[in-house]
Amino acid sequence: MIYKYNRISEAGHRLIKDWKKNAQNFRKLSDSSICSYSRDIKFFLSFIENYENSKISITILENIKTRDLRAWLSHEIKLGTSSTTLRRYLSSVKDFYNWLNEKKNLNNKSIFNVKIPKKDNKLPRPIEENYILDILSLIAKNNKKPWIAARNISVISLLYGCGLRISEALNLKRKDYPFKGILKITGKGGKERVVPVVPFVEVCAEKYLDLCPFKMEKNDFLFSGIQGNQLSARIIQKEILFCRKQLGLPETVTPHALRHSFATHLLSAGGDLRTIQELLGHSSLSSTQIYTSVDPKRLMKVYKETHPKA
Repeated sequence: MIYKYNRISEAGHRLIKDWKKNAQNFRKLSDSSICSYSRDIKFFLSFIENYENSKISITILENIKTRDLRAWLSHEIKLGTSSTTLRRYLSSVKDFYNWLNEKKNLNNKSIFNVKIPKKDNKLPRPIEENYILDILSLIAKNNKKPWIAARNISVISLLYGCGLRISEALNLKRKDYPFKGILKITGKGGKERVVPVVPFVEVCAEKYLDLCPFKMEKNDFLFSGIQGNQLSARIIQKEILFCRKQLGLPETVTPHALRHSFATHLLSAGGDLRTIQELLGHSSLSSTQIYTSVDPKRLMKVYKETHPKA
């Protein structure tokens, strides 16, 4: 039976704790990056303990061979782990081994001989406009507390109406509202961009703040959880999951799919790629060009209207 190991010995926990301390104090990695790396490293150490039938130790880690790493990757593939996730796992473990080699006096380069699996070339799957309206309607019905319904609708309106990542929406502060037609967003890599805010998004945020039971200071997060702390992305993910099941929609309907929908619907309506690139905060146009594969009708329309021989 193939299953994912998730338990490690105290020695493994200590190593991860030491790595995290170094990442926080000297490398200044973000909390979310440290959390993701730690989880990936834990999966790796857990597998090695079961594979070697022994508690993790510096000696075991130093003696890991390329074949052992390939056995781990093969195990993950059997679990259904995507190549994109495997790439991240390998990146995390390589970072861990860089630290081990430098700080724990290991001399193991095996991990660096393993090739990263080819990245999946999956197209984004936008949500049809009518289904987005259905989701918003369901949220209002599914939540007994009006302020929670208004909050979740406001977050989703930002994902679809402004093309924000869920982390960008949830990191907004009270001082950012009223939006006054624009939002300044700090995205991946600290890159800043300005996005326009349509009236519908303003109205949703206003309704939420009118109903929100918590008093906020200007530097408090705009979207509050049930205890008044910052809203977790998991709450919005669960909300979309519930609506998806009610409507019988595919698994591709996620909060991030709302951002894909923003880009695809803009392109369908005549938006140009450069503008959409700026709105999404993509550093490279190649990241935005994937939406042209999603909307071939738009490409044919542009071709027929602009090519002299069409």
